[in-house]
This record gives sequence, C-alpha cells and structure tokens, in this order.
Amino acid sequence: MMPIDARAFPFMLEQQPWFVVILMFSLLGWLVLLVSMKANRHRRYQRQALRVLARLPLLAGDGQRLNYLRKINPYVFEELLLTAFERRGYRIKRNRQYSGDGGLDGQVWIDGQRYLIQAKRYARAITPAHVAEFSALVRREGCRGVFVHTGRTGPKSRAELTRFPEIELLSGQQLLNLLKKD
Repeated sequence: MMPIDARAFPFMLEQQPWFVVILMFSLLGWLVLLVSMKANRHRRYQRQALRVLARLPLLAGDGQRLNYLRKINPYVFEELLLTAFERRGYRIKRNRQYSGDGGLDGQVWIDGQRYLIQAKRYARAITPAHVAEFSALVRREGCRGVFVHTGRTGPKSRAELTRFPEIELLSGQQLLNLLKKD
C-alpha cells in the first residue's frame, strides 16, 4: 500500500470538488447516527424503567423488591427514579448522557426548590466518600440533593450525612414508597 502524502490533499480538493461533498455528507451522516443512537438508548432505558415500575407491585415483599432493584441496569435505575418523581407531578430534568455526568444523575424541583439526584444501585453499603463527593457537587450548585440508593447505609455514611443537612437520604422503605403507584 502506498502512503498518502498529506501535501496532495489540497490538490485533490481543487481537482475533485465532489470529494469535499462526499466527505461532508459522510461526516454529517455519522453525526446524525451518533445522536440518534444516544436518543434511542435513552428511550429504551425509559421504557425499561416503566416495565420495572409495573413489575414491582407483583413481587411478594419489600425484600424481593429491593433485591430486584439491585439487579437492574444502573441507567434504568436512574430513569426509574426520574419517572417516579415525574409521575408524582414534579418537574424533572434528565441528563443528556449517563456516564461522565460528574455524579449528577438528574434533577427534580420540589416545592420550587431544585434538588440534584445521585442514584446508587448497590447491594453493599454506600461509603462516606460517596456522600462527601455528592455534597461537594450540591454545594457547588447551591441547591439541595437527594441521595438515593438500594444498598445499606453504614454508621460512617450516616455520620457523614449529618454533616450535610442539604442532602436527603432515600433508601429502603422510603425508596419503595416513592416507586409505589398511588
């Protein structure tokens, strides 16, 4: 294979203008494809969250419900929480992306107050570092926060939460109550 001389590229553009058109349409096509894939993924996770909400009441008890929540896709769990808040009449804001969100999994407005949401779908205990990182984000944003998780809250994490009154913990029975259909 012959190496391509980068200096010949401007010459190609002058001699073959169709090359530019093809290149531009190719790039545009890839951009449209990427955007639609992300939108489709969000819609798919939202549909899965609706199925989870429909399945939860069919499970035998609260222990089974929490175990089930611990096994769902973490992004579906985020959508599940946002959908539950939305069903209760609260205004929500979804993120444009799931990963690289800086610890912010969504937003909800309750009684005119903005809350950031941190969702942890864990089987084990949350750590004090999780709480501290989220509290730093909440303070930077100048609002309140809801830390939602499916795991356990150990004594060190509870102590950390008492240092940050702007963060509310939502887990266990409170989490299941949010997800109940009224």
